[in-house]
Amino acid sequence: MRRQSRPECSGTAIFVISLAALLISCGPKPPHIDSIEPKIGIPGETITIRGYNFGKERDESYVTIAGGSPTNFSYLDWSADQITLKTPELGETGLVYVYVKGKKSNGALFSNQASLPQPAKDVEIGFGPAIASIIPQSGPVGTLITITGNNFGSSRERSAVFFNWEGEQFPAPPPEARGAEFIEVPDAEFGYDLWSEREIRVRVPDGAASGNLEIRTLRGQSRPFFFDVSGMPGAKTFGDKRSYTISYSVNIKVNEAERSNSLYLWIPRPMVSAAQRNIELLSRNAEPFVENYRGVNLYKLDNLAPDSDVHITMSYKVDVYAVETNVRAQSVRQEHDSAVRAAYTQADSLVPSENPRVKAMARTITGQEQNPYLKARRIYEWLIDECLAPADTESDNTGFPHSPLEALAEKQADTYTAALLFCALGRASGIPCVPLSGVLVNRSRQTRVHYWAEFWIDGMGWIPVDPGLGAGAVPSAFQARADRTSYYFGNTDSQRITFSRGHVNLSQMDQRGRTTGRTRSYSLQNLWEEAVGGIESYSSLWGDITVTGIYAQ
Repeated sequence: MRRQSRPECSGTAIFVISLAALLISCGPKPPHIDSIEPKIGIPGETITIRGYNFGKERDESYVTIAGGSPTNFSYLDWSADQITLKTPELGETGLVYVYVKGKKSNGALFSNQASLPQPAKDVEIGFGPAIASIIPQSGPVGTLITITGNNFGSSRERSAVFFNWEGEQFPAPPPEARGAEFIEVPDAEFGYDLWSEREIRVRVPDGAASGNLEIRTLRGQSRPFFFDVSGMPGAKTFGDKRSYTISYSVNIKVNEAERSNSLYLWIPRPMVSAAQRNIELLSRNAEPFVENYRGVNLYKLDNLAPDSDVHITMSYKVDVYAVETNVRAQSVRQEHDSAVRAAYTQADSLVPSENPRVKAMARTITGQEQNPYLKARRIYEWLIDECLAPADTESDNTGFPHSPLEALAEKQADTYTAALLFCALGRASGIPCVPLSGVLVNRSRQTRVHYWAEFWIDGMGWIPVDPGLGAGAVPSAFQARADRTSYYFGNTDSQRITFSRGHVNLSQMDQRGRTTGRTRSYSLQNLWEEAVGGIESYSSLWGDITVTGIYAQ
C-alpha cells in the first residue's frame, strides 16, 4: 500500500464527531454494586444490595443470583442506590448481577451457606493437598494471599493454584448445568512468592473472579475454598466467546548438508490468558524436543540429508473471549513497590522507553496527570490523533517506519509500531505495558497479522488497548466497529488469536549456531531457526495461520 497522508477534517466533521462522542458519553451508565449484606445466607433470606445507577424504579430491571432470577414477588424495595430482595432457591454459591436497561453490573459474590465447604478438621490426614486457611479471604487482583495447610509439596514443580474464572454465557444456563471454570496462577506477573509443604503465598491473578480456589498437585487436588475477589477499581467481563480451530506448518528444504548437523525450530503456540483459554492440541505430525517453553514448542531436526524435505504441521483448538472493562478512574491507586511495575516499565529491545525523545514526548502528552489510567488514555488518543491514519496499514508496511523511534520522529505508524510506541510512552510514564501479537480473523476465516497492547492497573489487572483498530486501521474484509475509537481503549474483541505477550526472549541452543529471526510475524520472539553443524544451505517456508473452523456462542 502507498503511504497515506491524513486527510484534513472540516469544521463540520469535527463538530459531528464531537457531538457523537458527547452523545456516547452521555448515554446510560451501567449499574455498579458496592456491597451485599449478608454475603453468606440461605434461600428465602433478605439481602440488601448497595451501589449506584440502579434506577429510581425497578421497571424491567432485574437481579440474578448464581444464574437464577428471583420472582417478581421477591423484590421488597428498589431505589437508585439500594435493592432489597429475598434470595431464591440456590444450588450453588454464585455471583450477583444487577441488570438495568440492558446493561450489566459488576459481579458480587453471594454464598449459599449449605454449599460452603467446611475446613478440614485434621489437615494431617491423607496424601493430597489440604487447605486449612486463606489470609486474607478477599482482595483485588494482585493481592498477595497466604494459604496454609498440608501436603502441598516441598517445591511447586508442576503444581499450581487455581482461582475461579467466569465468562458471560448467553443464554445463561441454570446453575446446576454450569461447570466450574478456573484460571491458573501464572509464573509471569510474579504469581508465586513461596511454595512449601505447609504454606503457599500467591498473588490473585488477572481475570480471577469470586468463587472457588483450588490447589492441584501430583498428589491430588484440594477441596475448594472460597475467595472473594473484591475492592477492584472497576469491573472486567469476558464475553462473546468464539472457538477457533487452526492449523499451521513449517516446510524445510535442505540443499547442501554434511553430517553431523541439527536444525532447531521455535514454533509458537497459542497463548494462554484470562481471555484466551482451553488451548487443546488436536493433531501434529511430530513431537517437539521441548514442549511449551515460554509459549513456544522447540523442534530439533538431526542429521538432515542433502536434497531432503521436512514438513511439520500442527492443529489447535482455542477459545477466545472479548474483554470489556469499566474502570472508575477516581478509584485507581498505584502501589509504588509493585513487582509488576518494576518489571514492565523497563526498556527492552522492542520497547525503547529509556530513550530521551520517548521520555520527553511522554511528559508532553501526559502533562501534570498522575493517574496511570488517564495517562494511558492520553497516550492512546495522541497516537490516534497524531500518528495513525484510518487505513488498511497492514497491507504493505514498506511506506511506514520500521521502529517505534522512527514512528515517533515521523509521526506515522502502522499497527506494529503503534503498539510498540504505546508501550514505550506508557513505560516512560511509569505505566507497566506489554505488546501483544497474533492474527485477526474475519468471518470468511481469513487471517491477518496484528499487534496491540495491554497496560497494568494495580488492583484491576491488565487493560487491553488497540490503537490500530481504534484509529480505523482495519484490513479489508474485517468487521469494523462504529464506536471503534472509544471501544478499543479498555476493551478488545474476540476476532483475534494471540500468540505472544511481550517480547519472547529465547536462548540459542548452541553458541556456534546460525540463527534466523522473523520480523513483524504473529509472534514477537527473537529466535525462529538455528542451524548447527554441517548444514550449508537450506530454505524454510512458515505457513500462514489457517482457520479451519469458527464457532461463535
